[in-house]
Amino acid sequence: MTSITRVALFGECMIELQGEAFGAMRQTFGGDTLNTAVYLARSGSTRGVHASYATGLGEDAYSDEMLRRWLLEGVGTELVRRVPGRVPGLYTISVDERGERTFTYWRDSSAARAYFDVAETPLERAADALDALYFSGISLAILSPAARERLFETARRVSAHGGRVIFDNNFRPRLWADASTAQAAYARALALSDVALVTLDDERMLYGDASLDESRARSLAVPCSEVVIKQGGAPVIVRLAGAEPIEVHVVRVDRVVDTTAAGDSFAGAYLAARLSGATAADAAAAGARLAAQVIQHRGAIIAAELISH
Repeated sequence: MTSITRVALFGECMIELQGEAFGAMRQTFGGDTLNTAVYLARSGSTRGVHASYATGLGEDAYSDEMLRRWLLEGVGTELVRRVPGRVPGLYTISVDERGERTFTYWRDSSAARAYFDVAETPLERAADALDALYFSGISLAILSPAARERLFETARRVSAHGGRVIFDNNFRPRLWADASTAQAAYARALALSDVALVTLDDERMLYGDASLDESRARSLAVPCSEVVIKQGGAPVIVRLAGAEPIEVHVVRVDRVVDTTAAGDSFAGAYLAARLSGATAADAAAAGARLAAQVIQHRGAIIAAELISH
């Protein structure tokens, strides 16, 4: 019997409206960790890697439809908590001619923020059976300090029985009271993590670095045994404990349509490969290939038939 690698991803998924203000809008859903969960489920389905999403949802029709669609993607929903009286957050997204995005959010009272507002969550009950736990800077930002501690304790439990903890540094300044609070939370997350997935621009924004060289040096020095630094169109840098960093070239894209989920799709493909035994270099190459395809289409989660393998 093929063994299953069970990965839990914690975060927030919101209703997404794509289009122009007061114009036609296309309705879908998205969120950094959910995007990664979908791409991980797709990439890992034939490799024995199973992704389950942990979040809070309401008891409304939008939440019902999200669950239905996640299951169709092969994403497990057993870690979802339905929160009475709450609904998913909402955001709009517009994309300019260069594929760069502008977001507007309505998420302050979303169900995901209330995930830990019970004595024990589905994620905490499952912690001792998980092979890996993935969360991001955005996952941390939506939680209260007390809930954040609960997530850190869950990560500690996963690590204690040999599971891997993966932290993605996605940083959104508007979600944090101030930079120092975010920096402290990131330091805690990195101290608990085995793998750090770093978007270099986010690292620079978080610390206000004068140069990307400063951001790169800090990222390479974090305590994680595995660091993957994404640099946009520049090569991905991979640093494993005890080894010199290596560079993995990304795939050139002549026309970028939408950069939404570039990093999320990279993470999904990278983790699917890495957790099934691929080298870090091969996993980074797989992540770069998938991200290059995703940014040539609109939306965070592109149709599976648009992806070539």
